[in-house]
Amino acid sequence: MSEFVIRFFICNLYLTGFICILLVIKHLFRHHISARIQFNLWFFMLALQLIPFLPFHLPRLWDVLQLAGSLNTISETGIRAIGRFDPSMAQSSATGWADSFAVSVSHGAPSALSFLLCSIWVTGVFGMLLLILRSRWRIKQLKASALLLQNRQVFSLFRKCTALLHMTSNISIYSTAFLKSPVTVGLLHPRIYLPIHLISDYDEKDMKYILLHELEHCRYKDAIPNFLMTLAGMLYWFNPVVWYALREMRTDREVACDSAVLQNLAEKDYEDYGTTLINFAERISLSPFPFVSGLGGNIGQMKKRIINIASYQPSSSRQKMRGFCIYVLIALMFLTSAPLLSTYAANQEYYNFQSVEKNVSYLDLSSYFGEYNGSFVLYDTAGDRWEIYNKDAATLRVSPDSTYKIYEGLVGLETGTISPDASRMTWDGTNQPFAAWNTDQDLNSAMHHSVNWYFDALEKSIGLPTMQSYLNQINYGNRDLSAKTSCWMESSLKISPIEQVELLKDLNTNQFSVKQSNIDAIKNSICISSDSEKTIYGKTGTGRINGHDINGWFIGYIEAHNHTTYFALNIQGDDNATGEKATELTRSILSAEFFP
Repeated sequence: MSEFVIRFFICNLYLTGFICILLVIKHLFRHHISARIQFNLWFFMLALQLIPFLPFHLPRLWDVLQLAGSLNTISETGIRAIGRFDPSMAQSSATGWADSFAVSVSHGAPSALSFLLCSIWVTGVFGMLLLILRSRWRIKQLKASALLLQNRQVFSLFRKCTALLHMTSNISIYSTAFLKSPVTVGLLHPRIYLPIHLISDYDEKDMKYILLHELEHCRYKDAIPNFLMTLAGMLYWFNPVVWYALREMRTDREVACDSAVLQNLAEKDYEDYGTTLINFAERISLSPFPFVSGLGGNIGQMKKRIINIASYQPSSSRQKMRGFCIYVLIALMFLTSAPLLSTYAANQEYYNFQSVEKNVSYLDLSSYFGEYNGSFVLYDTAGDRWEIYNKDAATLRVSPDSTYKIYEGLVGLETGTISPDASRMTWDGTNQPFAAWNTDQDLNSAMHHSVNWYFDALEKSIGLPTMQSYLNQINYGNRDLSAKTSCWMESSLKISPIEQVELLKDLNTNQFSVKQSNIDAIKNSICISSDSEKTIYGKTGTGRINGHDINGWFIGYIEAHNHTTYFALNIQGDDNATGEKATELTRSILSAEFFP
């Protein structure tokens, strides 16, 4: 719940910024784009408002293009040049060399503040929903009380207007005594409702303009944006910027409708159409229904519409082309911004993997993962090529669990808290959950057995500010140490599989600008096996919550003949998602897919 509150709050900041940018663009280009395009621009805002509620994150535009260009292009060179992968050489990674021990973490209830804020939002949404249901009930009453139009003069004029607009769909028209302004209702089957007082005071010219206006609403299916605006107002009831934008959108809807009517009138009739609005300004009113379109509006809206009518000029071909280009540019801005609301707004939940300039292939390894949700990432230095299964999961940041100990050990060495020759710590006699932990430890044994008390003591000696500084320096995941203690065990610190591979590459090639002797000490501590052909390095990790293993890692790399292959595999599940299982899956994938 707390994550949703944070996510939704940050999304609102993004939306507010986007709305402000959209308003500025509309103002700067108001003389270069038509009223209809100005109205259509608001659909981008409506789409962005729905994105935070999607149960999945959106792919980035350039990633989609990259994927389209790289389908079925798995490289046959590079990683396969290493030779045959012997599964037995990595077998010990889960049975002695890098044991996947995990201590269960208990997750309590969400914070009181998050619960309060979420409760307030839900209450507001429920209140708005009641108002909408009340309006729907009133529309139902309106439909029940209305009668099909009986006035022959008005009906004949209505038929002429539909012919003028070349509309062939069957649109019904009704009269009612319960409205002050004409309205159009209905998503699939639009109906026009005319107040009886307008029919009684029949004036052919005024009625013609009223009918044309309502028919234009039907022609452009304005009932759909009306529904979306109502939904946005319900979900964002607390955001004044959204409410202002929705008000402007309603105004632009009517201005666009006015412009559509003027396109079908002679220039000499423009003034008469504007006069009709002025004459009816005192008698018509705002619609009492959120789902309908109508002729009415407030004074500000009517003023803007009159100004638009007075200055209206039919768009030339050049103006239409210019408006189209501006619309496309704003559409690209929307496509670029959209993933921010679904992937990066929630505390950097997803890693922004810049794959455009990389040689990337996407694999289907679903048969290996079975009931687990997970990902596999491999980087081949020889071919400078990435092989990725499940891009979404590969960029999703999750707790690193014991894989984090690689970098905590490196920081311990760099700060002098321990050294390659003096890394031993004395066990304090406290009974630990695993027998292998109940003894003195050095860096190698602590890394191999994932001894939590060793690394907790190491981090305490290093100090949180220093650890934070180093994580910032090496750009480790979301770099969030806000949990302060054991932040790497299903807590605040998170990292994606792709980042794990990138960091392993930087570690092995010492891109961190640290002492090479310390790099070598860490490599020794995660070395699984070595022979004349290759050396395998790896580290497991298991995330356990309330006694259930829900997060399994195996990361590492293979060095052979100046050729290195880096890999990371992560699995998620309700239970039995362990580092040992991740190691088993990695061995199977490497053996079958890359080193047969």
